[in-house]
Amino acid sequence: MIELQPTTAQKATRKEWLGLLVIALPCMVYSMDLTVLNLAIPELSADLHPSSEQLLWIMDIYGFLVAGFLITMGNLGDRIGRRKLLLIGAAFFGAASVLAAFANSAETLIAARAVSLF
Repeated sequence: MIELQPTTAQKATRKEWLGLLVIALPCMVYSMDLTVLNLAIPELSADLHPSSEQLLWIMDIYGFLVAGFLITMGNLGDRIGRRKLLLIGAAFFGAASVLAAFANSAETLIAARAVSLF
């Protein structure tokens, strides 16, 4: 019979907690964006008059593109660096969010939401 020695768990350092916070921030922004979008659907419908298909695309474009680009962006992150890719993605998200805020048609809003995931 083999006896296992108890191991002592090491506590996370401040740097590790900060790293976790930085990685969790994009997830929070993504979920907050979807929450705000769900609350804004009545106003979007009144202003842009999207068809039911366009409304579905407005809501679902994130999920489709996240699933489609998951492996590709992971590979790109390995090649150019995860931090650099995260910063590039944050810049695209910010620029596309401004474009989406000033969208005057459902097509423009769909395109802006699609671009924000790059």
